[in-house]
Amino acid sequence: MKILISADGPDLKAEVGDRFGSSQYLLIVDPATMSFETMPNPGISNHGFSGIQTVVLAISKGVDLVLTGYMSPVAMKYLLKNGIEVQTGIQGTIAEVMDRYKKGYLKESKEDDSVSIKTESRIEKSDIIRALRSTATQFGNMIPILAGVVLLIGLFSVFVSKELLSNIFSGNIALDTFLGTCLGSVFTGNPINSYLIGGELLKNNASLYAVTAFMLAWVNVGLVQFPAESLALGRKFALLRNTLAFVISIVVAIITVTVLNLFKG
Repeated sequence: MKILISADGPDLKAEVGDRFGSSQYLLIVDPATMSFETMPNPGISNHGFSGIQTVVLAISKGVDLVLTGYMSPVAMKYLLKNGIEVQTGIQGTIAEVMDRYKKGYLKESKEDDSVSIKTESRIEKSDIIRALRSTATQFGNMIPILAGVVLLIGLFSVFVSKELLSNIFSGNIALDTFLGTCLGSVFTGNPINSYLIGGELLKNNASLYAVTAFMLAWVNVGLVQFPAESLALGRKFALLRNTLAFVISIVVAIITVTVLNLFKG
């Protein structure tokens, strides 16, 4: 039997992730041997489709049961239709949860319409403590993002000069938009960071077309996460999605800035 568990860390000592689609890691555990496989959540950097990407991964891995804190009804519906049981409301470390599973403490609740939502039937005394620990973990996960913001601004100021940007961005609308999309596609990351880098680009006289394209590609393309996306959704799908996202970033950037200029005029 294979049990997939959303997790905040890469091993059995980690807390169960609060949300199925956006937890940091996914662990597939064999309850008989307690051997496990750890993988990064493919949807962690793509918030709009994170749940679906994780659902596809669960189906492709042939798991029998998913344990998590919360799952959207849509994601749960797809898993149930593919014969995968789902239990939500799970808290504690993965080792603790597996121990409760073996003892039969994880029970199925009543069905709600066409979607079976399964939760733990027994409330542990330590649930409040676990909830507080989970909240602290979420705040802790924000620290690397904030640190990354500070570092990116510093690195950008040191290594990117006006002369360099003037050589990259020539002022040609089509070329600047294309180059901005290329840069955003390569340096994929958190959306917050794209705003800061975009602001620095504007301060250094990069065109608004290039900056808009950069921000769109930064969030939507994702060459860095291409291997994980290929594993979860298939190489053809990942290639097609990234190609379309690249083209759409260029088109939307041109349309957005053109319309903005019309309103200014």
